[in-house]
Amino acid sequence: MFLSTKVMHFLDPTELIKSFGLIGIAGIILFESGIPFGFFLPGASLLFTAGILASLGFFDIKILIISTFIAAIIGDGIGFYTGWKLGDIFFQKERWFIKQKHINQTRHFFNTHGKKAIILARFMPIIRTFTPILAGISKMNVQDFFVYNVIGAAIWTGGTISLAYFLGNHIPNLQQYMIPIALGIIFITFIPVVLELRKAKKEGLEK
Repeated sequence: MFLSTKVMHFLDPTELIKSFGLIGIAGIILFESGIPFGFFLPGASLLFTAGILASLGFFDIKILIISTFIAAIIGDGIGFYTGWKLGDIFFQKERWFIKQKHINQTRHFFNTHGKKAIILARFMPIIRTFTPILAGISKMNVQDFFVYNVIGAAIWTGGTISLAYFLGNHIPNLQQYMIPIALGIIFITFIPVVLELRKAKKEGLEK
């Protein structure tokens, strides 16, 4: 019973955000955006939860959006630089925090959608972590990457937080359903990943 309670407490994004605060939120967004071992972090659900908490007065909505926006840009930038400088060597072998299937899955997504993959990947867990790295490995034009990186970060952080802030102001007691909402967001964001995997598998069988 005690273990179950501790696990539920850990999974509650409200408690996570209250424990780590604004700096913690920005840090998680940064790490999940482009640091290889940050792919498991719950970026999207934290953004949404933070937006709801902002509607309750826990955060200044402007500071929250600006800090996560900057963190998302920096995270992708680090991933891009890592891929550019170390990609050919570092990502040739599977490592404990990097699965080859994640790299292959992201490479297919990046090759399929081109430059706009930098924006679209923001809304797809795991893929959003490895896409900037693949962009760096592919030697994507730096100016193009910067532009798409900024646009994607603005839409993802600003859009998600603003939506949550709006709902938090118009739906009573929304904070009581934080865990189901967070799990629902994770489930929804994994749908595009599953579809991409099925598509890649189908194309592989047809060849």
